[in-house]
Amino acid sequence: MGYTALYRKFRPLNFSEMVGQEHITKTLKNQIIVNRVGHAYLFNGGRGTGKTSSAKILARAINCLNPKDGEPCNECEICKGAISGALTDIVEMDAASNNSVEDIRGIREQVNFLPTKAKYRVYIIDEVHMLSTGAFNALLKTLEEPPEHVKFILATTEPQKLPATILSRCQRFDFKKISNEDIIKRLEIICKESNIEITKGAMQIIATLSEGAMRDALSILERCIQDGENQIDEDKIRDLVGIPKMIYIHDIVEAIIQYNIDKALTTVNKVLEDGKDISNFLWEIIKYVKDILLYKATNNVELYSEEEKSNIKSISEIVEKERLIDLVYAFSELENEMKFSTQKSIIFQAGIIKLCSKLKVNNKDNSELEQRVNKIENYLRNHSTNVNNYKTQSVNVETKVANTIPTNTQTIQKNISNSSKKMETSAYSNKVEEYWPQIVRDLKQNGKIVLYTNLMNTKAKEINDMTIGIEFPSGLTSFGKTVLEKQENIKEITNLVSMASGKPMNIKYITNVGNIEERKEPNIKSIANELDIPFNVIE
Repeated sequence: MGYTALYRKFRPLNFSEMVGQEHITKTLKNQIIVNRVGHAYLFNGGRGTGKTSSAKILARAINCLNPKDGEPCNECEICKGAISGALTDIVEMDAASNNSVEDIRGIREQVNFLPTKAKYRVYIIDEVHMLSTGAFNALLKTLEEPPEHVKFILATTEPQKLPATILSRCQRFDFKKISNEDIIKRLEIICKESNIEITKGAMQIIATLSEGAMRDALSILERCIQDGENQIDEDKIRDLVGIPKMIYIHDIVEAIIQYNIDKALTTVNKVLEDGKDISNFLWEIIKYVKDILLYKATNNVELYSEEEKSNIKSISEIVEKERLIDLVYAFSELENEMKFSTQKSIIFQAGIIKLCSKLKVNNKDNSELEQRVNKIENYLRNHSTNVNNYKTQSVNVETKVANTIPTNTQTIQKNISNSSKKMETSAYSNKVEEYWPQIVRDLKQNGKIVLYTNLMNTKAKEINDMTIGIEFPSGLTSFGKTVLEKQENIKEITNLVSMASGKPMNIKYITNVGNIEERKEPNIKSIANELDIPFNVIE
C-alpha cells in the first residue's frame, strides 16, 4: 500500500473528531437524529477548516445502516464503501475542473435514477464558486426541487461569488478558523499515535503558522518528519519554514531600540546569508515586539525558554511602551511596502536603517512644547475676544469708586462667551491661490494658533479636481508634522478647503525633504508677542 499523507490518514471519520466546529456538528447531528435533513447545504469557510470532511461524514451518516446519535457507524457496508470510494451513490465533484454546463447537465440526468445501494444519492460539489454562470443556471432548478432521494452539499471558500439564487436555496454553515489551542490538542493526538516526539513550543509554532487551518498544520508536521527523524523541536521547524533563530530576532530588535545601525545591519546580513525568508523574519519581529509589550504590561509571557524570557525582560527595562507601539506600526508599514516591491531585501534593509538612524526626537520636549502651545491656544479662545473688545469698545468705569464693578462688564463677558463658541468664517475666492492665505488668517483669528503657526508661509495649489496640495517651502519640523497629521486637524483643514472650493476636497501635504531639518521649532513667546497678548505661562 502506498504512502498516505497525514491530513488524509487522520481525516475525521465522525463529527466528534471534528476540531473547532462544534457549532456546526451539533446542528447536523440533531438534524440527522430527528430526520430533518435538508436537501441542499452550503459549507463555507477557509481552507483546511473541515468543510469536505464534514460533507463526507454527513453523506455517510444519512445513509448509514446503523447510525448512533447522528454519527455514522463506519462499520456497515454503506459506510465502508463510502470510505473506500467504492460507493457510487456518493459523488464527489471538483468544480474547479468540472465547471461547464455539460458537467451540470450530467448531474441533472443522473438525479432521476434511484440510488443503487444507499438511501440517498449525495452530490458533494467542492469549490462550487468556480462554476460558470451557465452551470449555475443549469443547477438552479435541480437544486431548488431535487428528487426526494437526492441531497446536495456545496463547499466553497468564497461564497460572495455565488449567485443569490443559489445561496437562498441552501442551508448555509460558516466554518470558522480553528483556534491554536484546538490545533495543538489535535496535534498531540496525532503525534502520539504516530510515535512522534514533539515539544510544546514546536506545536505552538505549527499552530501559529497554520493560521487556523488544520490541514496546513498537518502538512507542516509531515515536512518535519520527512528526514526520517521523529523528534521535532522549535529550531527544526524554524529551519524548515525559513524562520530565523530567536537570537537573531532578539539582536535586531535590541539594535533598533538602541539605535545601533552596525549591529542591526550585521544581524540582517546573517539572516540573508542563511537564506531565510524576509517576510517570515519580519513577521517574527512584529510578534517579538508584541510579546515584549505584553511582558512590560503583565510581567508574563508564554512559550519562551528561560534564556529568551531573560532577553525579553532586559529589553522591556530599557524601552517605553509608546516606543514599542510605534515599532509595531512601523514594522507593519514596512511589511506593506515589501508586498509591492520586487526587491524585498533592499526595502527591508532600508527600513531597518531608517528605524535605527532616525533622529532621537525627544518626545518629552515635543510634549512640553505642545502643552505650552495648547495653553496659549486656550488663553486665546477665552480672552482674545475680550482683548479686542477692550481695544474697540470704551467701558464707562467710575474711577472714583475703586470697588465698583463696571456696569457693562457682564455684557462684555456674555459677548465673549457667545463669540468664543462660534467659528468665524469669511467669504472665500474661487481660486485656491487666493483663498488659502485667507484660510490661514481665519485660523489665527479663531484661536487655532497651533495650526496657524505651522501653516503660515505655506502655499496651496490644485493637484486635481479632488485634491488640494499644501506646500511647505521652508520644510516641516517633526513637531509640526505631528500636529498636522492629527485626525482632528486634517478634518479641520479639509472642511475649510472644501467650503472654500464649494465641493468635497482632500488635502495632501507636500514638503521639501531637504529642508525638513532646517526649520526651527516655533518660538511660543514670539507668537504671543505677535498676537499682542499677555505671555505668562506658569510651569
